[in-house]
Amino acid sequence: MLVTDAWEPQINGVVRTYQRLIGDLRDAGWQVTVIHPGEFRCVPLPSDPHIPIAINVWPRLTRRLRELQPDCLHLATEGPLGMTARKWCGFHNYQFTTSFHTKFPEFIQERMGIPLFLTYALAKWFHSRSATMLVPTPSLMTYLQKRGFRRCKQWTHGVDAEKFHPAKRVELGYAKPVALYVGRVSVEKNLEPFLSLEMPGTKLIVGEGPGREDLEQRYPNAIFLGAKYGEELAGLFASADVFVFPSRTDTFGLVLLEALASGTPIAGYPVTGPIDVANDERVGGISEDLGTAIAHALKCSREECRKYAEQFSWDEAERIFVESLVPMQPERMVEAVTEERPQEHLS
Repeated sequence: MLVTDAWEPQINGVVRTYQRLIGDLRDAGWQVTVIHPGEFRCVPLPSDPHIPIAINVWPRLTRRLRELQPDCLHLATEGPLGMTARKWCGFHNYQFTTSFHTKFPEFIQERMGIPLFLTYALAKWFHSRSATMLVPTPSLMTYLQKRGFRRCKQWTHGVDAEKFHPAKRVELGYAKPVALYVGRVSVEKNLEPFLSLEMPGTKLIVGEGPGREDLEQRYPNAIFLGAKYGEELAGLFASADVFVFPSRTDTFGLVLLEALASGTPIAGYPVTGPIDVANDERVGGISEDLGTAIAHALKCSREECRKYAEQFSWDEAERIFVESLVPMQPERMVEAVTEERPQEHLS
């Protein structure tokens, strides 16, 4: 069972990572149940109405957990659903695994001004009993270990190298160079340093979020395309001249891999995400000066970008995830595996 506070119709790296992982697990014979906000009454997040927050989750969620009694339980997020499942496991001394996808303490501080020491204390409680906390990058793992998190394990992500491909490059009709951003249009994505940058060409912003209306009014020279999907999105990735990732709080940045797989070099700050995914001068620019990073990226080889992205495998991501899982009830699992068929996959 996967418990997550981030799910469709949200569009972000967490949702897309688990969508791909679940598909691969089911293809391998696993039974996977997803518990997500769509099954509960929700209210919009005060600072972002696009994000639903489940409320009154204890009765329904704990009933689902009791009824299904999953072999393995993974808590993906530190929201109301994840927190409730964590509390329920604590009451029953059940085992589970977790993952750290977003620097949500920084996210909350930027949106609501709540001090980091409070939210990191909550995050440490959430992950403290996890048998394994999966972390997407080495630099984030080092950062979290310094803050006192334990039992961390690096968990790479992959990229759909068929969907995101250089062959989908076309002329977009905009002044060159075309600098592309894909993601949520919100304060934690730190778009203003990119939008305010003096540079030739065209800035394309793909995505929706609570900051779009304000930024669109303040930066009329940028082109806001809204959310794009499927082949149209893949075509934009391949047709841009540089992909700009101005966020300072993301933990991986799946869009970085999608850009590179499309043959498009990336530019970003030397922070978690860019320094882990693409800290290679052959495929992009990493600098505290975003203009310098973009200028370097524009000189990179598109062939090298594609070759670099092909190193990232969803098969490896699935292997690490499966190896990290633990039986929710160890004694019951030992009996089941002994009495039934040892060779079967666990659900």
